[in-house]
Amino acid sequence: MLLDCLAVFCVGGLSILLRFDFEVPEWVWASWGKYLLVQIPVTLAVFWVRRMYHYIWRAITAYDMANMALSSVLAFALSLVVNLLCGFRMPRSFYFILLILSVFVQVGMRSILRLWTMFARMQGQDDEERILLIGAGEGGRAILNEKATSGRIPGRICCIVDDNADKWGKYLDGVLIYGGREQIPEAVEKFRITQIIFAIPTCAAKEKQEILDICKDTRCVIRSVPGIYDIVTGAVQISDIKEIQLEDLLGREPVRLNMELVAGFLKDRTVMVTGGGGSIGSELCRQIAKFEPARLVVIDSYENNAYEIQQELIRTYGEKLDLKVEIASIRDKQRTYGVVEHYRPDVIFHAAAHKHVPLMEACPSEAIKNNVFGTYHVVRAAEKFGVKKFVMISTDKAVNPTNFMGATKRFCEMILQSRQKTGTEFCAVRFGNVLGSNGSVVPLFKKQIENGGPITLTDKRIIRYFMTIPEAAQLVLEAGAMAKHNQVFVLDMGEPVKILDLAENLIRLSGLVPYVDIQIEEIGLRPGEKLYEELLIDNENLQKTANSKIFVEEQVPISPEQLMEHLLVLDRAVTDENSKEDIIELMKSLVPTYRDPSEINDMVEAST
Repeated sequence: MLLDCLAVFCVGGLSILLRFDFEVPEWVWASWGKYLLVQIPVTLAVFWVRRMYHYIWRAITAYDMANMALSSVLAFALSLVVNLLCGFRMPRSFYFILLILSVFVQVGMRSILRLWTMFARMQGQDDEERILLIGAGEGGRAILNEKATSGRIPGRICCIVDDNADKWGKYLDGVLIYGGREQIPEAVEKFRITQIIFAIPTCAAKEKQEILDICKDTRCVIRSVPGIYDIVTGAVQISDIKEIQLEDLLGREPVRLNMELVAGFLKDRTVMVTGGGGSIGSELCRQIAKFEPARLVVIDSYENNAYEIQQELIRTYGEKLDLKVEIASIRDKQRTYGVVEHYRPDVIFHAAAHKHVPLMEACPSEAIKNNVFGTYHVVRAAEKFGVKKFVMISTDKAVNPTNFMGATKRFCEMILQSRQKTGTEFCAVRFGNVLGSNGSVVPLFKKQIENGGPITLTDKRIIRYFMTIPEAAQLVLEAGAMAKHNQVFVLDMGEPVKILDLAENLIRLSGLVPYVDIQIEEIGLRPGEKLYEELLIDNENLQKTANSKIFVEEQVPISPEQLMEHLLVLDRAVTDENSKEDIIELMKSLVPTYRDPSEINDMVEAST
């Protein structure tokens, strides 16, 4: 306000000097003194009402400057009217000069810090990040504004690309819109770009994949603004730029969860998640908590994982969520029965399992104890204590399994098939590899890249299906909500991905060049590994559901007596500590679809 008083005084004096060519009569100064007595309080009052004293000068925008100019004009007009009514008059040309100078000074002094900041950053050092911005829409403008008003986006934005040809050659906040996506490589070379920021939060997944496919060959680090869903829900700000993830290159549209169906399934229910500290289990817990269950019970044998998800949920929901965490192993029958009896859950999501293929190939008896008998204990406890629905997490490796882990998961599906005359509805949800899950290939590759390589592949021909952790968890919830008795649900994993392409893309996303900066080496297939995975056992028996991403495969019932005979045989083999080879052969006799990996891989090689 003191600055405004000074500005009004100085601008008025300068206006008079300009009007009279610096030869001012005495009567003019006297009249101006009376004019000031009105102009200063009126200006301060108008500026106060118009919130001219509430701006953060370092963050002034063009919209703010327009409002400031309007406030200056209103203050001038009101003071002029009041002065005229009071009989305080000045030469007419004085008013014109005063208006121009007032707007210029009052807006200018409030904008100078922002302009100085922009200028200083535009003159940044040559060794800083040189940024290419993709998108000249709202996302791009938000990034430019954040760049100009804070230090959260280090580097210099050198140019923008946008597919709207009408914008080419024009400037957005002083940054040239160079061209469309086809000009990205050219712009990278011309402006010596080191970093690309994808700033189109509303972009469809397929289109985003196409643009990123161009970017990943530029040797630039690629980053992205958050998705529109995260921005709308307030989870993040548009300026919270993140590294491009591999899932951005899969071209899959995000899963749209049937909120009403899942809410009716989980709200005010007691829900239990076994293996709740694992990658899938913990994400299930996060998703379930959103639907206001009466109680969420997390079971895990590994206390560190259980503790992490417990603390995360407490931070997020506090006392709104009735959360219970039990450290327990599903291999312990009495402990499993005790926990289920105590909480009497309405729904159980069974995610506890040993899943690492090479380890289970080397330790088949442990896979039986945990995957097979652990599942059987939870199934029997669910039946005994009135659980309404039991949803088991299965895997594509259970389809025509070529490894012991997959065979045990197929056996678990057979356990569910045997539960016919029971009050509990049993179902399984089968999907492929989950990006970023514990022990998956992506974290391994990233670690190898951080260490300078090489990336090791078992076989460059391997093809796998991939899904993100949130996608998998959401589809599991919806499948569980729609499940009927004795069904296996299959999730649409999109197009299969060559592991070699995945490795090369991860290298490029790191701003490096495959086979130049990071080598890729082939080390041979692991025991039990096959070149491709399947999701279905019988395609002809596949049925659609209301969700285009979820399919259901009706299962042929298995008699409880037959299953019990199988369990007894497995129990004797484990108790008698039979050899690894004998246990594997035994499992082949119990799971009819269990085959040698060489048989499957030979078929693939013969067809290629």
